[in-house]
Amino acid sequence: MGQVVVEVNGRPYTMNCSDGEEEHLVELAQLLDAEVSTIKRGVGQVGDIRLLMMAGLVIADRLSEALRKIEDLQDDVQQLKTARTGMAKQGAEHEDMVAARIEAAAKRLEALARERAEQGLREENG
Repeated sequence: MGQVVVEVNGRPYTMNCSDGEEEHLVELAQLLDAEVSTIKRGVGQVGDIRLLMMAGLVIADRLSEALRKIEDLQDDVQQLKTARTGMAKQGAEHEDMVAARIEAAAKRLEALARERAEQGLREENG
């Protein structure tokens, strides 16, 4: 188990964490301390608990907004996947339609070529 001392609002706090998470915990404490400092500049020193509560709420609000944006992006991704699937289906349908038209045109050309050949034979024999 790892242990690290972090400082928030000028006060040290000894925190336990999983091994290898010490640096991340220090970064989180720095984020909290920065928010506390910002609030303290705006409202003054109103006590550690109140400052921490206000900073926690501001950070929770940011997290909530980030989570909402993630959900919106996930919805957008799902809509794009659905649209892509629809477009692929339409593409396959168009491909089938074009192939059928090409096949029909080839049959007509073959029929015209046979008619011309037969007509040429008739004229030669005629």
